[in-house]
Amino acid sequence: MTDGSAPGGVDSRGGDVRGVDVRDVDIELDLDPAPDDRSASPSGPVPWLVATGVVVLAAVLGLTLALRSGSAPACAAGRTLAAAPPTGTATHSGKATFYDSKGTGGNCSNPAAPANRLYVALGPSEYAAGAACGGFLDVTGPKGTVRVLIMDQCPECEPGHLDLSREAFARIADPVQGLVQVTYRAVVNPPLPGPLSFRIKEGASQFWFAVRVGNHGNPLRSVEVRQGADGPWRATARQDYNYWLLASGAGPGPYSVRVSDVYGHRVTVSGIRMAPGQVQSTVVRMYERGVVARTSRPSATARPPTGRPGGEPTAARPPAEVAKANAPATPVVDRPSTRPAGATARWCG
Repeated sequence: MTDGSAPGGVDSRGGDVRGVDVRDVDIELDLDPAPDDRSASPSGPVPWLVATGVVVLAAVLGLTLALRSGSAPACAAGRTLAAAPPTGTATHSGKATFYDSKGTGGNCSNPAAPANRLYVALGPSEYAAGAACGGFLDVTGPKGTVRVLIMDQCPECEPGHLDLSREAFARIADPVQGLVQVTYRAVVNPPLPGPLSFRIKEGASQFWFAVRVGNHGNPLRSVEVRQGADGPWRATARQDYNYWLLASGAGPGPYSVRVSDVYGHRVTVSGIRMAPGQVQSTVVRMYERGVVARTSRPSATARPPTGRPGGEPTAARPPAEVAKANAPATPVVDRPSTRPAGATARWCG
C-alpha cells in the first residue's frame, strides 16, 4: 500500500509519454526568391508552400495535443465511472487477488485492520468515494465463502476486482494461484460488532466539524448534526477517507447526530461532545428487530497518546470500531484540510 496520489505524465504501464517536439519538424520555405523582371503571380509557388507549411504544423500540433491528453494514468480515468457500493441481494461475478495492509485500517480510517484479518479493498467505482466503508461482502471462490469488511480502496482495480487480505483469500482459494474467479454479494443487516460509536477528528472545533461513525454494519447514506437537542439538522458531506464533514462547523456542542443507512434504518444519538481524538461509545445499535430509531446519550473514553500524527485518520478494532477503542490524544493546532495527510489509500504507482 502506498500513500499519495496518482502520478502525472506517466501512463498506467509505466511509460513516459511526452508530446512531439514541433522543433523537430524542418520545413524549408523559400519566401525570398531572386529578383525577377516578371511580377509574381497570385497562384505562384510561394502561397502554396506557405499553405503546406501551415497544414503540416497544424497536424504536428494536433498529434502533440492528442498524445499529451492521453497521458493520464488509466486508474485516474477509472475514477470517473459511475460509483456505487455493492448493496442489496444481487450476486456479482468478478475476480480476486490479495494484499497485506500491514495492520493499518485502510482508506476508511479504521484504527487498525480487524483482528480476524478478513478485509477487502474495492476499486473506485465500488468504493464510491467512501460510500462502501463499513459494509460487508460474502465472497465465494473455489474453496468456499468468506465474509470480509470493506475497509480500503484499490485505485487500480476495475469493477468486479476484489483485493482481499491474504487471510481472506486463503479461505476461498490457494494463495499460490494469486488470482481466481469469484462471486460476491453485499451482506444486508450483518450482525453488528457493537453499538454505534463516534469519533470527532483531531483539529475539529466549533468552526470545523468532522466525525467518523463506527459499528453501523450497512453502508451509510447520510449523517446529520445539530447543536443541542432542538436546533436545525445540518447535512454533513462524506469524505473519501470516511469522515463526515461540516466545513463551517456545528457549534461548540454537545450535538445530536442522526445516522441513516442505505436500507432505511435511522437512529439519533444525543450528547455527542466536541472531544477530538476520543471515541464516544453509545448504547444505540444501528438496527434491531422491530426498532427503527432510538435516542441515547453516549459516554466517552479518552485514548492514550500514540505515535500517529494528529492530522492522520485513525483505525478501529475488528471488524470495525469497538465502543471503547483508544484514540490519539494530541489534536493538531492548525485548521486541518478536508483530506488528512495520512489517509492510507493505495494509489497508482
